[in-house]
Amino acid sequence: MDINELAKRVQRLEDIEAIKQLKAEYADACDDMYNPTRMRDLFTHDAIWDGEAEGFGKHVGLDAVCQFFAGAKDSLLFGVHYFLQPRITILSDTEAEGVFYLWQTSTMASGKDIFLAGLEFDKYRKENGKWKMSYMRLKLFYAVDIKLGWKGDKRSGLK
Repeated sequence: MDINELAKRVQRLEDIEAIKQLKAEYADACDDMYNPTRMRDLFTHDAIWDGEAEGFGKHVGLDAVCQFFAGAKDSLLFGVHYFLQPRITILSDTEAEGVFYLWQTSTMASGKDIFLAGLEFDKYRKENGKWKMSYMRLKLFYAVDIKLGWKGDKRSGLK
């Protein structure tokens, strides 16, 4: 292997690690009451956060994404997000895709304590040397009231 090939492989690993760190920052901003100021630094100007299939709407553009997060604190009193099992594909020097499992515990404004599990399908773009999220789609397996579990109504935590 020549030095150029080695440099490309190292850059790929650095990019994957930077994307994992970006996702960790996103989890931390979510756990900081969906802090819209912090979110602003994590997404591209044309970002899309797509939770439409799950009842959370589709938010297009950085301002709309941040406005969505600013309102999330009205329905959640507490949350802890865990993003697991990253599968990241570097597509080019400036584009990548990833899939993460999401495990979340939360207390809703209704007083329900919930377990939430699903997948997040992401697209990333490197701007000015920094990876940011350009697209995120949420697919839930369940969001359940912990008293009821996930054997029955898989959306009992959101009602």
